[in-house]
Amino acid sequence: MTASIGPGRYDAVVVGAGFAGMYSLLRLRELGFRSAVFEAADDVGGTWYWNRYPGARCDIESMDYSYSFSPELQQEWEWTERYATQPEILRYANHVADRFDLRRDIQFNTRVVGATYDERDGVWEVTTDRGDSVSAQFLIMAAGVLSTPKLPEIPGIESFAGATYHTANWPHAGVDLSGLRVGVIGTGSSGIQSIPLIAEQADHLTVFQRTPNFSSPALNAPLDPTFVAARKAGYEEYRKAARQSHIGVVIPHRDDLATAADPAEREENFRSGWTQGTLFGLASKYADVLIDPAANEYVAEFVRERIKEVVTDPDVATKLAPTSHPYGTKRPCLDTGYFETFNRDNVTLVDVREAPIVAVDAAGLRTSVAHYDLDALVFATGFDALTGPLFAINPVGVGGTTLREKWEHGPRTYLGLATAGFPNLFTITGPGSPSVLTNMMMSIEQHVEWITDCVGAMRDRGITTIEPQVDAEDFWVDHVNEVGNMTLYPKADSWYMGANVPGKPRVFLPYVGGLEIYRGICDDVADDDYRGFTMA
Repeated sequence: MTASIGPGRYDAVVVGAGFAGMYSLLRLRELGFRSAVFEAADDVGGTWYWNRYPGARCDIESMDYSYSFSPELQQEWEWTERYATQPEILRYANHVADRFDLRRDIQFNTRVVGATYDERDGVWEVTTDRGDSVSAQFLIMAAGVLSTPKLPEIPGIESFAGATYHTANWPHAGVDLSGLRVGVIGTGSSGIQSIPLIAEQADHLTVFQRTPNFSSPALNAPLDPTFVAARKAGYEEYRKAARQSHIGVVIPHRDDLATAADPAEREENFRSGWTQGTLFGLASKYADVLIDPAANEYVAEFVRERIKEVVTDPDVATKLAPTSHPYGTKRPCLDTGYFETFNRDNVTLVDVREAPIVAVDAAGLRTSVAHYDLDALVFATGFDALTGPLFAINPVGVGGTTLREKWEHGPRTYLGLATAGFPNLFTITGPGSPSVLTNMMMSIEQHVEWITDCVGAMRDRGITTIEPQVDAEDFWVDHVNEVGNMTLYPKADSWYMGANVPGKPRVFLPYVGGLEIYRGICDDVADDDYRGFTMA
């Protein structure tokens, strides 16, 4: 059953029906709030609805990348692989929607295009591309942090005579690239996951790489029933530890430093991390990897050596070995046969830093030194992350100020949850929160629970509006920047920094202090009568 949301006034409007939107709806419903959810897709799933490119797979282990709020749900759902594929994650999202009867409050095929705060009535006026107009006391942005695809800035894309695809908008019926000359632009996570499978189909694959990326083997495999049974038996304690962990995944904490380690022992530790098949296997071995350039270089050189062991052409191996950014400051990737793919006879690597892309024409792509005839182009060029989904709606707050205007020089939030001048507007896993540096499911649950606890407390106390105080917001923005600048993250031109979008302010978008510290700060604010917020 799906909803057709009529005009009128709601307690809350939620934008998006991914994992954040679904959990928001469930919590609001439990509190007795009359809520409406608008979703641009024709079903639930969010990121995992849209991203259907070959090889799309989560890089957090499936038994971690799942809801923890329902013990029954945890016990009944059966994951099949260590790292779940997109189809399996989407099946899980649909199972959740069915189990909790969520679709009756979700209007699909509907994109929110505007939201304006009515200062007189203290409500948000929300409009959609289907002509819906509803008002709500609370507006909860669950539109996702990686949901606004970004195309490359290349002249002539529209003139290409072949087929073009973006990994974030992959045709749901699939794509047959058999016998075609295919070009892939981008070697971030979606490129690294899709390139090995595209290479198996294509007559010839040309990979256009601007920045080589650090990646390690995922070592994916079917889940061992013995492991699954043990995890389920201890899920309660495991989830408790995950909620209080740095990244929302339980990993051993280490205080020792790479720079002080015996070289042989350090090498052994890195090899141990390499064979764990996790995002955190290397960076978690020493406490200084993301802080000290010398410590980071030890890890980076270790990965470069592994790449050179796999790739048989020394020149190609050198091009694939990252040297332009510290390890981990762009999101590291997990792969299945990525570097091995470049040993295939039908795969060519083009370094577009050496030979920049000049233009796309009807027949293919031209760099400064050569033309590549192509039948299909795949853009694995990522997203306008964190702020892009919010700017797509661009809410209008107090005094007619838009969010884009307020955030002209970078996002300004208090706790990553709200922004001054926009009463009763909440953002889930947005800028200024740990979000993309963590297991997103743990961060989503923490945010949704804090927000719904807040609005429930407001109702119980007869309070109608909540808004961050400017000085509290200024403090949080300064704190996020201060902590971020203590790390090596700002040294990379990454989407963490907004550097992948021309004209976007170059600031570190997430909060690097860790989920456990962040959770404690948020809880303290709530326990201290929502310190830093004005409630009226």
